[in-house]
Amino acid sequence: MLIEKTQRFLALDVFRGLTICLMILVNTPGTGAKIYPYLSHADWFGFTLADLIFPSFLFAMGNAMSFSLRKFKDAPSQAFWKKVVRRTVLIFLFGFLMYWYPFFEQGADGLELRPFSETRVMGVLQRIALCYFIASVLLYFLSEKATLIVSGLILLGYWAILYLFGVPGGELDMATNAGTLLDFAVLGEGHVYKGDRMPFDPEGLLSTLPSTVNVIGGYFAGSFLQKKRVSFESIAKLLIAGGLVTVLALWWDLIFPIGKKLWTSSFTLYTIGIDLSVLAVLVYFIEIKKWRFGVRFFDIFGKNPLFIYLFSELLLITLSHIPVTADQNAFEWISEVIFQTIFPGSLGSFMTAFVFMLVCWALGWWLHKKRIYIKI
Repeated sequence: MLIEKTQRFLALDVFRGLTICLMILVNTPGTGAKIYPYLSHADWFGFTLADLIFPSFLFAMGNAMSFSLRKFKDAPSQAFWKKVVRRTVLIFLFGFLMYWYPFFEQGADGLELRPFSETRVMGVLQRIALCYFIASVLLYFLSEKATLIVSGLILLGYWAILYLFGVPGGELDMATNAGTLLDFAVLGEGHVYKGDRMPFDPEGLLSTLPSTVNVIGGYFAGSFLQKKRVSFESIAKLLIAGGLVTVLALWWDLIFPIGKKLWTSSFTLYTIGIDLSVLAVLVYFIEIKKWRFGVRFFDIFGKNPLFIYLFSELLLITLSHIPVTADQNAFEWISEVIFQTIFPGSLGSFMTAFVFMLVCWALGWWLHKKRIYIKI
């Protein structure tokens, strides 16, 4: 069975929308009770559903790039550079400003500008921007075979760098790995993430390299579907590739543990393997079986993914800065007074995130209804 396609596959858009939906759920758990373990990131090494979300979004971005980069193959190089540099700078800037928001804080003499010295430089959107740039350059200037070789060298090189430049005996520890040392040396401790047990940035400079391979993996999956079209054979090959990559990752895990926060090379392969398998299943049900249950819901997220993600983060930050009681901000009050009363415990924490996600979906639905698609 062969299905001809001239436009982007709906399954790819649903895959991207699904990652945004889950990303919002993971990022906005309610307070007052612990969220379900599988919606929390592994403390260091290990793997949960939450750990799959960000690499899956990078994989989905690679899918989209397999379509967008084609038009630059025969275009002048300045057109490529103009597009890629502009998009990289804008996404990075939006990410940085998001962490600086709301820009002012209450000081002794009234509102004061939040000091730049305490603002996180790297982050989710910043990593997306850098991965997009690196992957675009590799895919534009190198052949697909050469890009695959470079991807393998990146994963092996990252493994070697951690052991060569980390503190002996603590090469894979949070405080003493080469990535943390580089972030402290280049960015300074004031500019890294401080929400963990110590200052440490899970979206740091060095680990951006292996995460770029997730983008390249998504690119090759999208390119494969365009070349082979949707058929039982192409779906089977995606599943086989996903299984083989997953097995390779689990073997590597024995000597280089799977871990999102350090974004180990085994973690990169493991998430690519899972994403290939998930994408194959979605292609089968959506493109071949024409299954439409829940498709439109996730497709709404996929229409304006970066904008909806940015909105979700800014909304959360805004609610967290609105005092309601002496001990609670607006988000905490909504979660603990409303949702914990109706759904005590972990369910209440989940329902807070679920309703928050639906608010973001409503914005996406309205934008889609008005045919407003915000491209960065």
